[in-house]
Amino acid sequence: MSQVKIYGLREHLGPVMARVSEVVHACVVEALQYPVDKRAHRFFQLEPDEFFYPVGRSPKYTILEFSMIEGRSVEAKKKLIRLLFERFESELGILPVDVEMTITETPACNWGFRGKPGDEHTLN
Repeated sequence: MSQVKIYGLREHLGPVMARVSEVVHACVVEALQYPVDKRAHRFFQLEPDEFFYPVGRSPKYTILEFSMIEGRSVEAKKKLIRLLFERFESELGILPVDVEMTITETPACNWGFRGKPGDEHTLN
């Protein structure tokens, strides 16, 4: 199970939101062997007075937060990070300096979906 929050300035994120979702999903599927039919992305399009970012970043600055059930290997998570940097640049024109991400893992028992705690599901 994985959910993604994506933050950026409305004027830059809005026009590419669908494409960002496609890129993120393709990376998750490839790196984490995630099912193609599972996607949970939420976009937070912020106004300039609501989104403060570090010096040296452009208005395309984008933050990705991944929340997932624990258990992925370090190698799989690093592959995800590398793919995202590469594809954000090649497919979206967003430089690596303008992309930051975090991965937060929690035990399956801390999740609830489809009417049961996460550790009571069999995930594919």
